[in-house]
Amino acid sequence: MITLAEGLRLPTNGLDYAILALYFAVVLGIGIAARRSVRTSLDFFLSGRSLPAWVTGLAFVAANLGATEILGMAANGAQYGAYTVHWYWIGAIPAMVFLGLVMMPFYYGSKVRSVPEFLLHRFGPSSHLLSSVIFAVSSVLIAGVNLYAMAIVLQALLGWPQWVAIVVAGFFVLAYITIGGLSSAIYNEVLQFFVILAALIPLTIVGLKRVGGWDGLTDSLTASHGDAFLTAWKGTGIGEANPLGANWLTLVLGLGFVMSFGYWTTNFAEVQRALSAKNLSAARRTPLIAAFPKIFIPLVVVVPGLIALVMEPTLGKTKDGLQYNDAIPVLMRDLLPNGVLGIAVTGLLAAFMAGMAANVSSFNTVFTNDIWGAYLKKGREDGYYLKTGRVVTAVGVLIGMGTAFIASSFSNIMNYLQTLFSFFNVPLFVVFIIGMFWKRTSAAAGFWGLLSGTAAAMVNYFGLYKQGVIAIPSEQGANFVSSIVAFVVGAVVMVLVTLVTKPKPAASLAGLVYGTRSPGMAELPADGDDAWYRKPALLGWGAVVLAALCYVPFSF
Repeated sequence: MITLAEGLRLPTNGLDYAILALYFAVVLGIGIAARRSVRTSLDFFLSGRSLPAWVTGLAFVAANLGATEILGMAANGAQYGAYTVHWYWIGAIPAMVFLGLVMMPFYYGSKVRSVPEFLLHRFGPSSHLLSSVIFAVSSVLIAGVNLYAMAIVLQALLGWPQWVAIVVAGFFVLAYITIGGLSSAIYNEVLQFFVILAALIPLTIVGLKRVGGWDGLTDSLTASHGDAFLTAWKGTGIGEANPLGANWLTLVLGLGFVMSFGYWTTNFAEVQRALSAKNLSAARRTPLIAAFPKIFIPLVVVVPGLIALVMEPTLGKTKDGLQYNDAIPVLMRDLLPNGVLGIAVTGLLAAFMAGMAANVSSFNTVFTNDIWGAYLKKGREDGYYLKTGRVVTAVGVLIGMGTAFIASSFSNIMNYLQTLFSFFNVPLFVVFIIGMFWKRTSAAAGFWGLLSGTAAAMVNYFGLYKQGVIAIPSEQGANFVSSIVAFVVGAVVMVLVTLVTKPKPAASLAGLVYGTRSPGMAELPADGDDAWYRKPALLGWGAVVLAALCYVPFSF
């Protein structure tokens, strides 16, 4: 749960609220403008597959850059120091590159409308229905996280009652997605990306100036927390103690491989942005373009957490005082003048709305196409599903408001999100990765691998870790272990079931398994797509090398 300390009320005035009102007006205006392009259900759910790569790329990173990440990763920066960069440079970039280079040709080339629909073609209806239900549930749970966190923050900073904050933000998300569909959500996410940066960049610059620049920041933190606080790998040897409660092996396997690849390659809230691209080349470049701003997000998220720790040395020291979650609000209160303060508040609100909109827009697509249209109301005219999608959007927002209270039962909201990812995304990744690279994998193996992986993660977390059967130093460490358990159990079950069941005919796997091609993959590149700076391999490996180089200053 995000809880902010008393005394963080911001000195907002009419100028700040005017900026906030202007932002809301622009958001609705984008939704109304996008409505003109919504004529079919494909337009509503996937923007008619017509958007350029730079738009889908920025929307891809903005959909992930919710305020829970901004507040949570700033808090982690204040609490754990440079260890937090692992969530970006090893916990995001390699998986985003893998999605663009390896998996998007399968997703886009098969012309599916969702991630679960790919499982329908590869494994059959059992895996499809199970994954659709799992994803629908996780989407509204995560949407609820964003709503609840936003309500807590706005109550503390602006004095808005929680229910007012939930209703206001929920209404605007509902309005612009219902009116303009995914196009409205994506173009608003592009706007929100720049609004978020407009809020965080001044905060970081002014904060660094206040603490004496980078040298002043590092000198202060080294003196108060030791040399290891500003290194990413020191203390992560097996058997060594560190604040994360994780060693290099669980970081690399649990975070860097299992959780990261599970989230970025199968989370439809992200993949949906790439599927809305205008062609296969643009779809592949979507996560690769997003990887470059993602590399530098720690500069405006983690660094402010470090600055807050220098400016407020008591941060997180006492139960009743300022907590690590207060890092960003403290800087906003102490550093920003009116006007800029209004932009910062708008940036936080934009981040919450971006995170919620991403999950609501993916929920309406999966529920309408993969549950309602596939199993309950088959074969209706396209207009029926377009109308259903709009109704389901409203239902998703309302359910998200209800699930907000589930989030309140967790002591740390980032731990809650990571727990959800270990339960739902990791088992899905196991099924995808084995099914894509092993033709022999059977339909039954897909279903039982997904079910067993999900069950194994839950048993490890609730049955072993929470009951004290196994000792893990931290909640984050427990999530890393749950992810590894889910991956291993799901993979073993898939292999065993495959060996005793009949595989699908090879002819039905064209474009669904590595080494095969479907007609959708053979499309000719659009004008300019063959330019050297648009080559997916160059973009992908460039991002990986740049992320690795970013580790250098934090490794000694």
